[in-house]
Amino acid sequence: MNLTVNGERRTFEPLPHLAALVSALGLDGRKVAIERNLEIVPRSAYLKTALADGDQIEIVHFIGGG
Repeated sequence: MNLTVNGERRTFEPLPHLAALVSALGLDGRKVAIERNLEIVPRSAYLKTALADGDQIEIVHFIGGG
């Protein structure tokens, strides 16, 4: 499966949904915001949002500070 993640073309084993991509990238799903093909995906929909070859994914990481 070929996806563009934050502007970089990457190849993955087939991934059924966004939650699987988050896991494959080693990210904490509670600390990211994801856009798929120019549409923001609510965190509650990560398990329901299917991925397809050629999808464009943008991921923003939240960083705490103080």
